[in-house]
Amino acid sequence: MSKDLLHIQLTTPERTVYKADVKELSLPTSMGEITVLPNHIPLIAALAQGEIRVREAVGEKIFACSGGFIEIKPDGTVMILADNAERAEEIDEARAETARQRAEALMKEKITDQVEYVAISTKLERELARLRVVRKHRNRRTNIPRPQTS
Repeated sequence: MSKDLLHIQLTTPERTVYKADVKELSLPTSMGEITVLPNHIPLIAALAQGEIRVREAVGEKIFACSGGFIEIKPDGTVMILADNAERAEEIDEARAETARQRAEALMKEKITDQVEYVAISTKLERELARLRVVRKHRNRRTNIPRPQTS
């Protein structure tokens, strides 16, 4: 592996979502967003809900994640163990919006069980993160200038 690249692996309990050598990685942690470049110091941190951006040699990949952990090793390997992660283009915006509305409706009900409240709150945060990622990704794709044909 080149010292100018990071070897990242984004894994959930269900599958390996992404694995590649990349130039740069930005992701949300419990302490705020961090950007990881080659030769980053070793680090273990809690992954927060939000957007993971991976800059490849050509282009960028965007993922929505809903928590987990990140480990940056001295050799440039970055392990991202996410509770849930998906590529922006895999997210169905209409389904995410429906799930957000359901979670908001449940939050408005009188909930006395703290565990249930936390579960619904977490679900709402997850759907909001998914919607932010898919809408941002959609806007990037539609704002790309198209080649002119004559």
